[in-house]
Amino acid sequence: MKKSALVSIALVALAAWVGYTYGTRSGSHAPPTAAGSTTDTLASAKHTAGSAAALLKPGVSTGQVIVVKPGESIQDAVRKAQPGDTVQVMPGNYSETVYIDKDNIALVGVIHGGDWPTLDGQGKRNDAVLYSGNGIRVENLKITNYKGNAIMGQAGNNFVVRHNWIVNSGVYGIFPEFAQNGLIEYNTLTGIEDAAIYVGMSDNIHVAHNEVHGNVAGIESENSRHVIIEHNLAYDNAGGILTFITPGLPIKTAFDVIIRNNFVVANNHKNFGAPGSIVSGVPSGTGIIVMAADDVIIENNVIRDNKNAGIIVADHKSFANITPDPESDPSPDRVQVLPNLFADNGYEPIKDIQALMLAGLTRQGPDLVAVGSGSGSCVTNRDAIKWLGVSTWTACQRTSTSDVVTYLLDQPAPPRVLSAQDRGKLVYSSVCAGCHAYNVRMIGPPTQILQAMYAGNPQGIADYIAKPVRKREDFPPMPSQAHLSPDLRLAVAQYMLTVK
Repeated sequence: MKKSALVSIALVALAAWVGYTYGTRSGSHAPPTAAGSTTDTLASAKHTAGSAAALLKPGVSTGQVIVVKPGESIQDAVRKAQPGDTVQVMPGNYSETVYIDKDNIALVGVIHGGDWPTLDGQGKRNDAVLYSGNGIRVENLKITNYKGNAIMGQAGNNFVVRHNWIVNSGVYGIFPEFAQNGLIEYNTLTGIEDAAIYVGMSDNIHVAHNEVHGNVAGIESENSRHVIIEHNLAYDNAGGILTFITPGLPIKTAFDVIIRNNFVVANNHKNFGAPGSIVSGVPSGTGIIVMAADDVIIENNVIRDNKNAGIIVADHKSFANITPDPESDPSPDRVQVLPNLFADNGYEPIKDIQALMLAGLTRQGPDLVAVGSGSGSCVTNRDAIKWLGVSTWTACQRTSTSDVVTYLLDQPAPPRVLSAQDRGKLVYSSVCAGCHAYNVRMIGPPTQILQAMYAGNPQGIADYIAKPVRKREDFPPMPSQAHLSPDLRLAVAQYMLTVK
């Protein structure tokens, strides 16, 4: 079949997917449709398999509704809010960073016709929404022109993030870290310099019915466990869906990740990640990547028109820009590739894969390629797909993942209680380490370098956090973190100088 015909079939399938997921709307690039009423949309969350949203009981707001209108401050409303309250944001433009450090707060936008409540960072602010509270819900917001993160969670359990429209928001779009029991669904994200949806160092997370396109990485589960990624549309990214172990982070493992029922199509966008960062090493044209993660199951996805490869399974040594971590297992073990629909992958592979093709005496680009070490992996019906490097893989005994509806907990995870010192460590790990890993170059200099620069001077770091100035041309400028309190900035600095 000609490529043009395959693309036509894919477009028909994508149109059907979009219609099912979002309802009638004006094209695949349209923003997500808001669900339910303008004050509380939890009642409409019946779409995720097993009604996963219903398991997140703190998602239901039981308190007062505090309305924010254009010209008013969302942060002021958050300061007034008490646990159980809803901060309702009316359509209009808002330029601020919202920090939620209380439990059971809902931040809900009101969408009227085509008018959204829009958080606009104006290319100056780093973060749109940060939360460290438990039971946080963020929905129906348009977020654009931030330099760091659109929605970032810092150890907040039992969260719900849905029906948001995120455009050009910097390094990460939706970014929960150190979280347990969370739902990310029905969001649209584009123009993100690292990962549009990045599940970092978290457990029991469900990522469903999102549309990610035009990013470096579409959806990424990194150093996380018990994660399901399903019913998402990932297209026109450099890499569609990724599950990693990144060395140098506090959590050293990644396992029990199910990637199923997704459209992973034509992820051929130029990689525009920060030079030297790990994500900048993702080869453009790759559908799904498994790097060093264990017990990953890939099932029933449409994986097509990815020019480099459909699926890559690799260890740390085989991936670009990786510094070894002696505490992390560098090999992907027990990966299961169950039946998926592959078509027209690998038609323009990178040189490394071309070399593997030459060694394998084949001219066909791969649907599935495995490089480096690893053990216990399997593939269903290997002879029906194009593959490289999986000759030692066995035939999978498992036939499906239908027995696993969700990894969300039956009851809310216990809320995290943090001291001021704990919050300093947490902000370092969830905000700072995203750009300053301990001994790995990411967006900014490694923490080891900062420790040498600021030895014995935590106040110097705290002052710099509030008012950063560019000191090195080989790193991008750091946005201000002045929304953090002076005490919290100092606690972050003190921890940064002692971390090992």
